[in-house]
Amino acid sequence: MPSRPAWLVMADDLFFYAPYNAPHMTQPTQSPEMIPPEMAIDLRNVQFRWRPKMPLVLELPQLEVRRGERLFIKGASGSGKSTLLSLIGGVMLPQAGELRVLGQQLDRLSAGERDAFRARHIGFIFQMFNLLPYLSVIDNVLLPCHFSANRRESVRSKGATLHDEAVRLLEHLDLSASLMQRPVTELSVGQQQRVAAARALIGNPELVIADEPTSALDADRRAGFLKLLLNECAAQQATLVFVSHDAALEKMFDRSVHLDEINRAATAQPQEA
Repeated sequence: MPSRPAWLVMADDLFFYAPYNAPHMTQPTQSPEMIPPEMAIDLRNVQFRWRPKMPLVLELPQLEVRRGERLFIKGASGSGKSTLLSLIGGVMLPQAGELRVLGQQLDRLSAGERDAFRARHIGFIFQMFNLLPYLSVIDNVLLPCHFSANRRESVRSKGATLHDEAVRLLEHLDLSASLMQRPVTELSVGQQQRVAAARALIGNPELVIADEPTSALDADRRAGFLKLLLNECAAQQATLVFVSHDAALEKMFDRSVHLDEINRAATAQPQEA
């Protein structure tokens, strides 16, 4: 393991790094909002624009996602899907409105508290996977456990070691044991995708966010991967928010939302997402 590992959170051209043991990784302040509510995500009157005086990218009167729900968010390229996921993940904050995730109002947290909240409670699967090329398959999967004591304890509470849990997830996601010590650069696109999913799921995060993770796969591999992901989220009782422009995947989810239909800013001129 390199001496200075980094956990990468990406939304389109926005990069966020939370270095291991960085001093700003403080714990979120405990408050009544931290009591687990029925809703995993609750957005009300949220507005976001990239810079002052620019048109709004997102204007959402309301979006609710129940705990344990598997939600499909559909939208065309440039509709604001990745921006929405960045807000839900606390990577960015809206300029107006209220955003609660797992009972925590994110705009009441400092940047460091949001970093810690995200590391403890949210797993991300990115469109480009964002695996670290200098790490093996196993070490990529274990990376979130370096930043969250909660995730480490969640694994150990099952009576498993971190390594054993990483192997279990990879096997459940249909990755051969013979690949687990290889550099991720030696894997196919489909195999890298499953590593990214295992990394997001390790340590039982309450919320899993997936940003177009099947866009590089053919139809058969898309369906196979999604079935594995849904099964593992169900086993962990995790809420899943899955964003895609592929309407063929919609039927596999509990509920679907078309972003263009709920985003009042969608009628304005096209904006970067």
